[in-house]
Amino acid sequence: MKQTFLVSSAFALAACVAVLMPVAAGGVDDDGSPIFGVKLPAGYRDWQLIGLAHEAGSLNDLRAVLGNRIAVKAYREGTRPFPDGAIIGRLAWRYVPSDENNAIFGQVQSFVPGHATNIQFSVKDIEKYANTGGWGYGQFEDGKPNRSEALMNTCFPCHARANKADDFVFTRYTP
Repeated sequence: MKQTFLVSSAFALAACVAVLMPVAAGGVDDDGSPIFGVKLPAGYRDWQLIGLAHEAGSLNDLRAVLGNRIAVKAYREGTRPFPDGAIIGRLAWRYVPSDENNAIFGQVQSFVPGHATNIQFSVKDIEKYANTGGWGYGQFEDGKPNRSEALMNTCFPCHARANKADDFVFTRYTP
């Protein structure tokens, strides 16, 4: 009788944990991107710099591309495809002239980051994201995921235009 009670209690506890785990861990519905479930990685602002970019045209932004330890190691060693667990982050800001600097220089020549636009992450997991080249994607504005499935559906088709030998990644490592 005592053994039956213990087994029943264990099953009940396991069921409660299974039901409550998504709430405690933060599921796709709270802080993950639609479709992929990518979340803001803890400590990403302390990651190493991979490269910088200026996107002109309608984007008109400055971008800092960061990587976790796995991504940076793969970049440095030229490992392609990237190993599972690699995460590449892109932080973007409006590209604006610096009135203060330009006044000192006497001409418009200094541009700096303005208002932050968004943060994007690419997460490598070949099994989980097999339909999108092994990459899952997330975009965040003001610390919250962009909830647009239509937007998330544009990520891989765009990255698929990158060189497949570079594992669908645009950014080159800037040592």
